[in-house]
Order: sequence, then structure tokens, then C-alpha cells
Amino acid sequence: MSANRLQKLKGHILLENKITAMAGLPSPLTTHVLNTAMGVPGSNMALNLYRQDPCTNAWSLITAGTTNDDGRCPGLITKQMFTPGVYKMHFETAQYWESFGQNSFYPYVEIVFTIIDPGQKYHVPLLLSRFSYSTYRGS
Repeated sequence: MSANRLQKLKGHILLENKITAMAGLPSPLTTHVLNTAMGVPGSNMALNLYRQDPCTNAWSLITAGTTNDDGRCPGLITKQMFTPGVYKMHFETAQYWESFGQNSFYPYVEIVFTIIDPGQKYHVPLLLSRFSYSTYRGS
């Protein structure tokens, strides 16, 4: 094999390893949806993460995702994108309950919070039933 071809292969392998490593990086912001009515994780729930523009107060979408079987949505935001500001998590609760053939008092839940120190880890769980919800700042 020529040195040029080996160099190209090396570049592809290193890039592939870098992408795999980045995909495995933990998010500084996490969530966990718990269906407290049934005592199970809130799996397969659509959610969006937004950041508010401090000048216009407009919301910009950062991530759209769906909770996994454990009720978590990994990879919400990278450390580089996680800056001080006001954020919002929007959970599609009506669709979630409809998947069980049930209705819900809340068609969606929005949790708005302020990040002052992006160097910390933030965990924002959603504890949910058809007629109530609660949240808190975890770590």
C-alpha cells in the first residue's frame, strides 16, 4: 500500500473514532420522565429543548428528541453549546397519554429554567400523571 493511501485511511479511522467519542459524551443537561401514575419510565415521549434569545425573547430550537425505554433523552446539548441563559424543555404529554388510550389535563408541559453556571451538571426530571406533574433541579 502506498504511503498516501495509508495516510487517507488513517484520516478516516481517526475521524470515525472522533465522531464515536463525541456521540458518547455526556450532556451537561439531562432529563428523566417518570410516569408516576403507572410507576414506569415515561418512554417514547416527544420533547424539544429551546434557548431564549436575550435580546428578542424568541425561542430557538436546540434539540428535538424522544425519550428512550428508560424515560431519558440522551444528548440534549453539547458542552460547547451549553451557555448561560434561559432554556425551556417542552414535553408532548397529550400524545404520550393518547398512546395508552387515555386523555390528559395537560396537552403539554413546559419547564423553563435559567442556567447561570454552564460548568455544572443539570438534571431536570418530569414526574407525570394524567392530571398533575412536578419537577425539580437534580444533579
